[in-house]
Amino acid sequence: MTFHRLMMIPLLVIFLAACSGQTVQASNSDPNLLIMGEDYDDDTVPRDSRVFRRVLNALSNQLNDEGFSVYDETALTLDDFAQGRVRRTDAELIDIARSIDQPPIDVVVMFSIYASAQDVGYTTRVRARVEGRLLNVRTGQRLGNFELPSPREWNAPPNCSRECILETIGEYSRILANDVGAVLTEKLAWMVDGGGQAPGGGMDNAYTLVFDGFTPDEMMTFEEYLVIFSGYRDHRPTYSGARRQELWYESQIETARLNRNLQRMLQEVGLRGVVTFSGNTFTVRKITLRGERPRPDANDDW
Repeated sequence: MTFHRLMMIPLLVIFLAACSGQTVQASNSDPNLLIMGEDYDDDTVPRDSRVFRRVLNALSNQLNDEGFSVYDETALTLDDFAQGRVRRTDAELIDIARSIDQPPIDVVVMFSIYASAQDVGYTTRVRARVEGRLLNVRTGQRLGNFELPSPREWNAPPNCSRECILETIGEYSRILANDVGAVLTEKLAWMVDGGGQAPGGGMDNAYTLVFDGFTPDEMMTFEEYLVIFSGYRDHRPTYSGARRQELWYESQIETARLNRNLQRMLQEVGLRGVVTFSGNTFTVRKITLRGERPRPDANDDW
């Protein structure tokens, strides 16, 4: 590494430190949320029922009131996906969430509603339970589970059919959903605020960084920059070849800032390259130019 490059790395550290106020603001931005009903189990309440819609609306309102960005699945998937499907698998839900890119979804809230009833002859005891999980769409990491049973049994008429049970639950579903929303708000706020980790908070993200066409010496230079980017947590190689490196990069940095940092890094080390992004993968491709053919100096005499 040349003396010039060695000097530029400390200068970049100073530059990033001077922008620390902007960095904290970026890392504290709330994730984009998508709430989806997981009703593949036949014992769950299907997503086309009134009970499901009441719980969904109550969850959305609760998270919206706390300042989170919650998006409607139907509005985002209206043009490109089949509507009205029920009993959807986990794989279908995750694939839909990952396929949405305007806006990109960061966290999906997957919930299920279970209902049970016990006929005791003179009345029917009805109970309900909402359970689910938080999933980081980009990495597949589970961010937490939640389960909340109804605070007490509710009474329904004797010989209450399934439709009767759902109607009974529907009367109390908003109360149950508000309680679930309070639990989710606490979990999400804890993650966004950093979960007691480094000051400045922010939810951890993970990216795949692909460097194509660069030599091992150039990659060593790049790694010295990657570890000083704002929000850096950890990185590890997932593939290493003579002219291609792939890294798993964990950080609280936002996508736009990481894109700018990679562009700036190429400028600082004096290399030409193109940075592209898709999903959670950044690809940096080297632009190589044919070396100039050496020409004799006009002043050289033989």
